[in-house]
Amino acid sequence: MNQTIARFAVPVLLVATAVGIAANRLGASFRPAPVVTALPSIVVALDPTPSERVAIFAGGCFWGIEGVFEHMKGVKSAESGYAGGATANPSYEAVSSGSTGHAEAVRVVYDPSQVSYGQLLQVFFSVAHDPTQLNRQGPDFGTQYRSAIYYVNDEQKQAIQGYVSDLTRSKTFRKPIVTEIAPLDTFHVAEPYHQDYMARHPNQPYIVMHDAPKVKNLRKQFPTLYRDTK
Repeated sequence: MNQTIARFAVPVLLVATAVGIAANRLGASFRPAPVVTALPSIVVALDPTPSERVAIFAGGCFWGIEGVFEHMKGVKSAESGYAGGATANPSYEAVSSGSTGHAEAVRVVYDPSQVSYGQLLQVFFSVAHDPTQLNRQGPDFGTQYRSAIYYVNDEQKQAIQGYVSDLTRSKTFRKPIVTEIAPLDTFHVAEPYHQDYMARHPNQPYIVMHDAPKVKNLRKQFPTLYRDTK
């Protein structure tokens, strides 16, 4: 997102702000990462009992990451926000300045009896973003757009580290994976106008050029994990 555009406090202008952000996000078109066909070596099997678990992903603009996971079977909700920094109660304007240490992130609540953490990782490292881009994603630059996964327990940590090792060893990507792997401190929910942005603004130029192709690739490459709506 264009970090020069300030977030207005007046509700009426929030929509205009979001539209302005989208209009200024034009640049190189989205190029998906290589298809990751192998699942992580652990945390693959589905749980026998329905429940809710949380996963936190960051990989560029949170609109696209949120949109991809909202179209995955077994995902109960995906919420845009900020994670990885030390600033309390960060705003979009502050995060966009690159001074907070936070990354645009998405909190995914999923049912492990329908989709595994390993499958979430597989989609994240494949169609959701390119894990080899350092502090950027497509046309968006800055540490707030870094690739990162914030784990909530040791099981997730081991799964992420093992999967990155597998992908590195198999040379799935031509460049090194730069994804930050760190424990989750706090997830800060982003402003309301960022939530479900792709679903509410499907014709915005940035969405059409950079984020909609991710959902199309999810449907094409992972048809058994795809669903049309939340």
